[in-house]
This record gives sequence, structure tokens and C-alpha cells, in this order.
Amino acid sequence: MLFEQLGLSAELLKAVSDSGYKQPTLIQSKAIPVILEGKDVMGAAQTGTGKTAGFTLPLLRRLEVYANSSMSPAKHPLRALILVPTRELAMQVHESVKNYSKYMALKSSLVFGGVNMESQTVILRSGVEILVATPGRLLDHIQQKNVMLSSVEIFVLDEADRMLDMGFLPDITKILNLLPTNRQNLMFSATFSDDIKRLAKQFLKSPILIEAAKQNAVSDLITHSVYTVEAAQKTNALIHLIKHQKLDQVLIFTKKKSDSDRLTNQLLKADITASSIHGDKNQQQRCQALSDFKQGTIRALVATDVAARGLDIAELSCVINYELPNNSEDYVHRIGRTGRAGIKGYALSLVSSEEKNRLKDIEKLIQKKIEIKSLLLNDTSLPRVNNPQEKKITTKLDKNDSSQKERKCALIAQPSSAEVIFFNGEYSTRKNTQAIADHDPLFTQPYVSSKTEVRSTLKSRNTSLECKEKKFPFKALPALFFPFVKRSECVNKS
Repeated sequence: MLFEQLGLSAELLKAVSDSGYKQPTLIQSKAIPVILEGKDVMGAAQTGTGKTAGFTLPLLRRLEVYANSSMSPAKHPLRALILVPTRELAMQVHESVKNYSKYMALKSSLVFGGVNMESQTVILRSGVEILVATPGRLLDHIQQKNVMLSSVEIFVLDEADRMLDMGFLPDITKILNLLPTNRQNLMFSATFSDDIKRLAKQFLKSPILIEAAKQNAVSDLITHSVYTVEAAQKTNALIHLIKHQKLDQVLIFTKKKSDSDRLTNQLLKADITASSIHGDKNQQQRCQALSDFKQGTIRALVATDVAARGLDIAELSCVINYELPNNSEDYVHRIGRTGRAGIKGYALSLVSSEEKNRLKDIEKLIQKKIEIKSLLLNDTSLPRVNNPQEKKITTKLDKNDSSQKERKCALIAQPSSAEVIFFNGEYSTRKNTQAIADHDPLFTQPYVSSKTEVRSTLKSRNTSLECKEKKFPFKALPALFFPFVKRSECVNKS
């Protein structure tokens, strides 16, 4: 089947051709005709199969009748709302909307948290037909009356399973209650759990179920491999894989934000350019890291599961699980960043003995046995990286050892300016700062002032000597503590 057979307009077909696509994927060929008919849809497809274009193209085709070049905001009411869970996915979906609508006079925008609302407010108040948004920031704009949902005709809930995982169900319910009753609803996700199906029953009307693959299926283009390695050796194993397999671009997943930053620093010490991306990074830092990775400026991008959804990196050949996720379905989304658009990919996982049960759960979910490989880490050319998970081996150092006693006696015989200390398992010397201070004239020699000169000066000015002596008692003081006397008080006026 060709795109020309799906009922798309000439403007959309030209935009699709510019993007380099010739034939629709399975999910696109099934979903586009149904959406164009105005029916509600539940679409399930493994990640990387063109799911975003599967709802973007027919959405644009249906809104094409509203295209106009007017500058009035009233001529551009919001017609389509696309709700996504993360900023990264919002940017990817909006990029697709812009690419496919570039020959159409439809305005689109995106809103998400982590950035200032002012610039978003200006665009929203100028009027947009299509809005891509994350739930929290959308509700912020609704509360400030920057956007109205009364004219929405098409509502899209993308990555619905991730929405529930992130606790967005209350926000989704609030948004659904603000939407018009008569609208078309589309729900797309890589997986559909029982919870997702229950949510679908709340707002979908007689939906058409479209499944381009089995639930939790992974692409056949991805080769899975597992390397058994203890937790303390994982960092060295990772560096070994990147260097010895000559991985020029690799996406690495960790479970914790702190582990992501720590691992990035250790990769940098091993001369592997890297950056991290996680929820504690602000939007500018996340965009910069992602941009550097896409352009090849950095070799490794270390991420938490915040990046497991929606990242579309052209020709990414390898994904490494530094740690297996607690949720088996997250494994499907992690490795879905590779093996996209018909290009082969590799999913490598470093698995410790504590993670073997998680590995079994993943194999059961994807219904595939993953090959287990051995990894030799005895290469002397490999830099040694300290891992905080390694157990520290401490050796008790004995001050009373005979050799140490002899060394101590020899050192004590040295001049008094040297002090004998026990450090790092042996006796050594250092400068005796106390002895140096005891012989420093700055601290030991008193400052003797010219008492008669000061007295005569005070008398010549008819100043009460008794009062001055109370204020400045003439005592022998160290120079550092002698009270300050103005020069003008010590010199006779001419």
C-alpha cells in the first residue's frame, strides 16, 4: 500500500515525501483510514513503527478545512489537543506536526513544564489550531485562561500507559471534564495493560482496536544480549564495551538520577565524551544534552527512564541497560530507541546476580530467551575506575612494628623544626609550625613605643594625659595588637 491510497491531501503527501517516507507502516495503514472516518481509536504498536505519524497525518487532514492565514486569534481556535507524558515526547510529536503541516496554513504549538510560561502564553493567546501539551502545564494555562478547550474536536492521548505510571490520571480526568462532549478520541500507546483498557472505557466511544503487533512485542530488528557482571564491576564493564566494541553512539539507562550523574563523570574520566539527562535537569540542559548526542558531539548519553519514551534518534545502533528496570515493560520502551525505521539495533544489558529474577520477568514478557555472554575484564590497557559499590579492603597498620620503631627513632634525632607523625602506615616528618612560631620575633618581641615623645605631644596640645592613658595604656604589646594612633596626633601643628 502507498500513502496515495490512504486519502491524504496533496499537501500532506508532499510533506511525507520530503520526510523520505515512501510506504506506510502497518500501524499507519490500519489507523489512518479509520481516523479519517471520524471514529474513536485504540492503537497499539511497538515503539519505532511510525505510531506518531499514524495519528498526526489523519488529524491534519481533518483539520485542513480550517486552514487560514488570518492574524486574528479568533480565527485560530484550538481544534486538536495532543496530550503526552514527557517534555521530550512533546517536542518530538510537535516536530512531526510541524513537518507534516508545513504546506498548510494551520498553527501549532507545544507547552510543557520546566520553562517560563510567558513565551508560551504569548503564542497561545495569538491562537493555535493544534496544541501538544503535558498535563500539568496545560492545567496551569487553563487556570490562567490562556487557552480554551471548548472548540476541541480531536483529543489524542499518547503513551497512555506511561501517563498512568507517572500518576497523571487525576490530571487527565480534569482535562477530560473540560473537553466538549462531541469530539473524536484517539488513544495510542506501545502497550495496553488492563488499567489502560479501563481508562479507555471512560472516554472512548465504541473504539476501533488497532494492534499492529502483539502486546509488549519488540522489534525483530533488535539483537538482545546479556553480560553477567557483578554490580561493583559494572562501570569497568561498560567502559570496556564502549571502547572495545567501538560504539560511537550509545544510549545508557540507569534507574537513579544520582547514578546517572556519577556514571557520566566516570565515563568522562575514561576519555569517553558523555552527558546525562534526567528529571532534575532543567529544560535547557536536557535539550542541550539531547542535541549534542544527536549531532555526535558526545559519544554516550546517560539517561533515566524519563528518556525511555519519545526519543527519536536517527540510526541509533545501541542501547545499554546499566541496570535492569524494576518494571519489565520499561525494558521494552528503553530498547525501543534502537532498531527503528528498518535499521538493525543492539540492546545490551549488564546483569548482576541480584537482577537475575528481573531478567526472567523480562524474558517472560517479551517471550524471548536472551543470549547470555561472558565479558573478560583483565585487559591491562583498560583504565581502572573506582566504583562506590565496591567493598573497601582495609589493612590494619601497626605503629609498634620493629621497622617502624627504628624509623621513628631516626626521625626524632632530626632538628626540632621537624615534627614526627604517623601517616599512611609509616612514620614521616613535616614542618613543626609550633616551633617556628615560638622563634618568630613578630610574636615573641614586644613593641616598645616612645613614651616620652607621646607624652610631650599630648601636653603641648593641652590634652588630659590621664584620659589618654586610660584610652591608650602604655604597655609593651606585640606589634600586631598595638592600638592605632593617627599621625596627625603625633606631630605638632606648625
